[in-house]
Amino acid sequence: MTDVSDLASAVEQALREAGACADLPELDECRVRWLGKKGSLTEQLKSLGSLPPAERAAAGARINAAKVRVQEALEARRAELERLEDERQLAAGCIDVTLPGRGEGRGSLHPVTRARLRIEAIFRSAGFDVASGPEIEDDFHNFEALNIPANHPARAMHDTFYFPDGRLLRTHTSPVQIRSLLARGAPLAVIAPGRVYRNDADMTHSPMFHQIEGLVVGEGISFANLKAILHGFVEAFFERDLAMRLRPSYFPFTEPSAEVDMSCVFCNAKGCRVCKHTTWLEVAGCGMVHPHVLAAAGVDPERFTGYAFGAGIDRLAMLRYGVNDMRLFFENDLRFL
Repeated sequence: MTDVSDLASAVEQALREAGACADLPELDECRVRWLGKKGSLTEQLKSLGSLPPAERAAAGARINAAKVRVQEALEARRAELERLEDERQLAAGCIDVTLPGRGEGRGSLHPVTRARLRIEAIFRSAGFDVASGPEIEDDFHNFEALNIPANHPARAMHDTFYFPDGRLLRTHTSPVQIRSLLARGAPLAVIAPGRVYRNDADMTHSPMFHQIEGLVVGEGISFANLKAILHGFVEAFFERDLAMRLRPSYFPFTEPSAEVDMSCVFCNAKGCRVCKHTTWLEVAGCGMVHPHVLAAAGVDPERFTGYAFGAGIDRLAMLRYGVNDMRLFFENDLRFL
């Protein structure tokens, strides 16, 4: 079909169909129908070979001009449909700023934060100061000053995260005790709550967790003072009468050392799954400060003695609030928090 009148009729039909397309998929079908590889106008170009040579150039020019006209109409309709779609989406997503606000829900403290603040309040009332220190530590404050030299097997117990320059993420808050002694000297009574890091993760361990450590240094400080402060703390924290026992243990920075057990808060010392039917729960470690630690911090071990203790804030929060999986503290599920 290369007749001028037939070609003009085809173009007018194509323009009407393009203008009637209601959406982009329909417009694309129209384009294929007229300008695709097997489209009506494309087929007319293929038929030029049947014309006499003298007529081919003029007929080809007419067909190409028709295709250009249809293509321009299609592009114009596409731009119009895209504009209408943008307006539709803007209208659907618009916000009426004159509507009254929905307000903000009241937040709450994280369970670990609640436990930490409670611990701090208890020890402040007993005369302790709250100290803090850097989470990125050096080897001296994290190990050497705490009587853990480079070849000490206790280093393997900490699964430390090291930086290329030799610094590390602190494995306990004991470095804060060293920094406090170096800065303030003795006598001293501080607690050091904060985040610590070890390469360990399961239901009861996390690579990042929270510790509270305490240090008292003065003249005439004894193990009896240590036992009294710890027993008073666990009863105040859990708000009930609790039995407490000390089991001999080993820590490089204290001598003698002990593990601290309290009677199970879940079964009232009758035996249950949580305490493995022993009626006891381990809650802390403690001991008398090793003379080497006092000397490393510039304190005369012949004149002063001291005690130190440490506990996991996350574990204390689990026991207080009945949480059975430490990972719940870090998953940020608002239903739990």
